[in-house]
Formats: sequence, C-alpha cells, structure tokens
Amino acid sequence: MIHPIFIEQERLKLNGFLGNAQQATHAPADMVKSRCQRARSHAKQRRMSETSFEIRLKNSAADIEACLTGILGDQPQADEIARPAPLIAAMRHGVLNGGKRLRPFLVMESTAFLGGNRQAALRIGAALECVHSYSLVHDDLPAMDDDDLRRGQPTVHIAYGEANAILAGDSLLTLAFDIIAAPETNLSDRQKTELVLALARASGIGGMAGGQALDLAAETSAPNEAAIVTLQAMKTGALIRFACEAGAIIAGGNADERRLMRTYGETIGLAFQLADDLLDLTADAQTMGKATGKDAARGKGTLVSLRGQAWAETRLAALVADAAALLEPFGARADILNETARFIANRSH
Repeated sequence: MIHPIFIEQERLKLNGFLGNAQQATHAPADMVKSRCQRARSHAKQRRMSETSFEIRLKNSAADIEACLTGILGDQPQADEIARPAPLIAAMRHGVLNGGKRLRPFLVMESTAFLGGNRQAALRIGAALECVHSYSLVHDDLPAMDDDDLRRGQPTVHIAYGEANAILAGDSLLTLAFDIIAAPETNLSDRQKTELVLALARASGIGGMAGGQALDLAAETSAPNEAAIVTLQAMKTGALIRFACEAGAIIAGGNADERRLMRTYGETIGLAFQLADDLLDLTADAQTMGKATGKDAARGKGTLVSLRGQAWAETRLAALVADAAALLEPFGARADILNETARFIANRSH
C-alpha cells in the first residue's frame, strides 16, 4: 500500500512542483542512493552553516518564549474572571521550559518562505506550541507514559500534582485557539477560521490525540509497518504538517502552495519520529532531557524495532532527500527549510 504522502508527491510532480524528482519510497536502492547523494551535494553547494542555522533557531525560540510569557501573564484578559495562581504556574512550567521550539520555527520559516506576516506567524507559532506543550503535559501523566522528567526538569504532575497537570493541559489546549482568534493576531477572519480548523484536525481524534491512542495500544499489540506509519503520522506528523501548512495560510498562499507545504510537513514529520525512535534507542537520558529506552522496555512497536537501526538510518536519509526534492525548484530561497530537514534528521536530542 502506498502511503498518502507519496501519492501526493506524485500529484505535485505531475503539476510541475517536483520537476524530474523521483519517489524514493518505492524506488530501487540505487535510485534512493543517487537521490541521497544529490541532496548531500546540494547541501555542500548552498547550505547555511550550522552555527548560522542554530542561531536562527535559538532566536526564534527566544521570540516564541517572550510571546508566550506575555500571553501567560497573571492578569485576566477580557471576559476572563480570574487566573488561579496554581493553574497559571503549572501552565508556565509546562510551556516556558526551554526546548527547541521547532514547530513554531516551522510556522515562522514556512511563512517567510511564502512572504507572509512574521508577527502573525509568531502568534500562530505560540498557539501551536501551546497545543504541543499540552500534549506533553498529558503524555507524561501516570496513566499515559508516566514520565518524571521533561527537558531536564520535573514534569508538571511531579511539580504541581496530577490534578493541576490535567487542568494545565486542558487550559493550554483551549488557549491555543484563543490566541488564533484574538484581535492581536493580525489575520483575516477567513485565515483564522482556516487555521482553527486545520489545528483542530491536526490535534484531535484524527490527528495527534488519535495517534496517542494508537501508540498506547501498540504497547500490547504488534502493529505492522503500515499501522506504525499511520500512528506516527498522526501522533507526531500531524502537528508538524500543520506548522508548515499554517505558513501557507498566513501568507495567503494558493492551493498548490498549500499542498506543497503540507507534503513537505508530512515528509519531515515522518523523519522527526524516525529520528526520535533512533534517539530513544541510542541516546542517554541526560542528553535527551527525558527517559530513554522506554519503547524497547515496553515492547512498543516502532519502525526501528521492526526494521532495525541500519534500515531506519537509510530511510531517514531518504526522507531528507524527499524534502530536498520537493523544494528543489525554489533554489536558495528554500535553504532554511532544507537545513531544517537535515537538522531534524541529525539532531542529538
């Protein structure tokens, strides 16, 4: 069965977005190798330095942190009655705790790629980070993954208790849609509606939350490869896909631009989860800032456990090549998005 991502890549190819790019997923091994070599060659020719990229990523994270700090102030907003101190403290602990802020970075860079409003992208990135952080707060709960450590700090339920952690997650989720709809977000009503719908679909039953349900079931079952790909596309990939598609919505992109960004997001979303599974196998808890080796300990089905580390590393390189092929027609304009794909694949935590 061909995954929908690769069907969409073929459609984009027919519409002229991919030029002469080939599909890596079902291509012969020599074709995949050739594409990977071409991607590495392009990287040498026009990639940003690691230092420059990392500075850009850190600056973006600092901007998101400042935006979220302002949003999570003590004073209630219009139509809010009060902001209980223990709850707002738990929310801050769950969202103002560092991290790469990769999803908001993707919103901002996808918007910049298509010439959109940076300030609007900053607020949509903050909204997305609220959804992502809520998912981590709930994911860490004893009833789910039962983790005590997140980004090197005690998880919210350890620091503030389970009840406050549940409420903090609930509040971060609803806050995300507040941020999108608020008058401070300088977008049209139509753009806001499209963003609300896209984020709801990416984070709900058919996206992240549904993927988490499948992930929990995978601890007691043996999903096949297709089921694992679906699980990971929902649990991890859906929000990354939204981050990239949001840039097209903010920039007022046309239908082809929106589909292009969706496919790029889906591709790097698969890469992100595959890299995460490899790190769970190979990295230590101190580097990761959270417990590692839990997938193997629980017997959870992943592509790494099913196909092995060597296969996963080769597949990860192919996904980076897929992303590069999607963006090849745009030349240097796509450098940052290409560098982001490589960063996702090569990160150490």
